Amino acid sequence: MEDRKIVLVTGGCRSGKSRFAEKLLKDKNDVLYIATAIVTDEEMENRIKKHIDSRNKNWTTYEGYKDLDMVIEKSSLDYILLDCVTIMITNLMFFKERDFDNMSEEEIDELLYEIKEEFRKLILKVKKLDKTMIMVTNEVGYGLVPEYKLGRIFRDIAGFINQFIAEYCDEVYLLACGLPLKLK
Repeated sequence: MEDRKIVLVTGGCRSGKSRFAEKLLKDKNDVLYIATAIVTDEEMENRIKKHIDSRNKNWTTYEGYKDLDMVIEKSSLDYILLDCVTIMITNLMFFKERDFDNMSEEEIDELLYEIKEEFRKLILKVKKLDKTMIMVTNEVGYGLVPEYKLGRIFRDIAGFINQFIAEYCDEVYLLACGLPLKLK
């Protein structure tokens, strides 16, 4: 991957998204790997460990999910792999205490705007600094309508953010059964 570009890799759970994204950068050592997950329980700790073990050991890892535009600005690395957009969305949703069961449509729209701004700032910074960024996300809209309001809010925000990001991307891939389908 020589040309500077922004790439989105999406798909369902365990579809091979992260492995595919990592393969796109397999020959690169100057990679900033942005890990957005935080340990919330033993299961998440194990998932994070598996991701760490599979990752290129020469890559630099940054763990965080907020103000990533500033992280990019301070980094001298040319390639960025952000894994994962949907976990970042979750963390941003819970960054402030909110009563999701009683949120109005206006409050949901405001939350969506705040999250969009995080991604907009990040993408614009990557473009300004002429770097390559690959983002991994989950396609969450294929299932049933979530029973609880929080689940519906998350599903809708994730869907809107994926669309928002895809507009900025040079390439978008959908993974199914470990196989990529180039959408854009």
